[in-house]
Amino acid sequence: MQENTRRLKLIGVNMTFTAESTNTSRLKPLGGIKIEVAGQAASSGCESSGGAGKASCGSAAGPADMPSEIWEKVKNHPCYSEEAHHHYARMHVAVAPACNIQCNYCNRKYDCSNESRPGVVSQKLTPDQAVKKVLAVASEIPQMTVLGIAGPGDALANPKKTFETFERLQQEAPDIKLCLSTNGLALPDYVDEIVKYNVDHVTITINMVDAAVGEKIYPWIFYNHKRITGREAAQILTERQMLGLEMLTARGVLTKINSVLIPGVNDEHLIEVNKAVKARGAFLHNIMPLISEPEHGTVFGLTGQRGPSAQELKEVQDACAGGANLMRHCRQCRADAVGLLGEDRSDEFTQDKVDQMEVVYDLEKRREYQIKVEAERQAQHSAKEAAVAMAQTQGGLDMKLLVAVATEGQGKINQHFGHATEFQIYEITAELGNITTAFIGHRRVDLYCQGGYGEDEQLPSIVSAINDCHAVLVSKIGACPRDELKAAGIEPVEQYAHEFIEHGLLAWFNDYRARIARGKTEHQPRGDAHIRQGAYLAA
Repeated sequence: MQENTRRLKLIGVNMTFTAESTNTSRLKPLGGIKIEVAGQAASSGCESSGGAGKASCGSAAGPADMPSEIWEKVKNHPCYSEEAHHHYARMHVAVAPACNIQCNYCNRKYDCSNESRPGVVSQKLTPDQAVKKVLAVASEIPQMTVLGIAGPGDALANPKKTFETFERLQQEAPDIKLCLSTNGLALPDYVDEIVKYNVDHVTITINMVDAAVGEKIYPWIFYNHKRITGREAAQILTERQMLGLEMLTARGVLTKINSVLIPGVNDEHLIEVNKAVKARGAFLHNIMPLISEPEHGTVFGLTGQRGPSAQELKEVQDACAGGANLMRHCRQCRADAVGLLGEDRSDEFTQDKVDQMEVVYDLEKRREYQIKVEAERQAQHSAKEAAVAMAQTQGGLDMKLLVAVATEGQGKINQHFGHATEFQIYEITAELGNITTAFIGHRRVDLYCQGGYGEDEQLPSIVSAINDCHAVLVSKIGACPRDELKAAGIEPVEQYAHEFIEHGLLAWFNDYRARIARGKTEHQPRGDAHIRQGAYLAA
């Protein structure tokens, strides 16, 4: 069979890609370089549209929207599947402390347990310690399906520790998916290693595709044994990132792109980033708000660079619709996070506790438990379909609004208002007789109930975090916060406690529209909300 080859040579990398001439896909990276990939669609096997015209790749997509081999990779990955994040857990191991670039939004902290943001860990681990910890967590949390190395530095700036950990886990816990996160500078050098150890999910942080923007974000990079600064550093970084992304796509590795939204720096530019990564085969694009509280000690925090509001974040995400599919359920996790997204059980698995454990990795027990999880997940999916079908038959006013939900997981409204450390935000849209619900993000808040009583001074910050919502659905709420929410124009709703989220959302929505139609309620637009990302964890 005839073969065509293309040779890439970019910033110290010289590789040949081979493609069968009968089935090739062409990507055009920066600098006009072209890649041909054998039998490989530009988006790692996902087409631009799937069943019923849905987006085929994306955190909200399902098995009808993508090839079966891609679905098998994402169906129980909480970061790559929005539905899965209600049911499956992940963990990170902090084996990679070194970093090869400096970001103005980053300040790595070790031995730190009171902050929740990337780059922060309580303990750095050796590969031996990491492997035992993973086996211990997987034995205690059978729905833990994914192991990631996300720092606290860069996974590929610490290649020996990273790949030693992956090699051991590939042998000792073959059912666990392996992931790594990287800034992409060293990525082209390690694609073969990534494939060798079956690391089929890679996250690349890409904040720009224009060095003029990049030099405002990155003071320096360390490349080819020297420190490089300014626009030259940003140019090298973006070229290496684009090449690495293309190479991963060519090898069938799923990629998620993380971008930090920095108002006045790259907010408008992220639309171009979205287009660029889609053209190179990215599976998902995760646009995250800048964490810039001064107490974190970052350059942006100390110079007064603000983070975006909830409305600003949503506007940029919405502007990228039609490009690379968006992930909206990211929690900007610590580099040693354990548990479901939105929770952190790392205190249960400190190294001293793990050292005392007698770990028995029971693969069959894990499989049996996950079968039960899948049954629960299917029940949630069926409840969502039934709720949507019922909502469609009831007619009513066309409108779009946001609702906050307090949940402990399992896709249910099952958390007391006072126990919530975050609220999940859903958008409900009624248009031309069609009603849809969409998860659009989460809002971290300070804990209201502390030691059995309500901390009333926390209420204003909680209200400001969901100020753009018309209602908040909870399993229970006390009199004081109920009154405070009503005064702010946010309806507290308890009657759908322990129902599946979509059922409760649509039942409330139809009741809300019926009250408007009867003149009992007047629909009012809401204001903006404050994103409390990277907050200190409440006591």
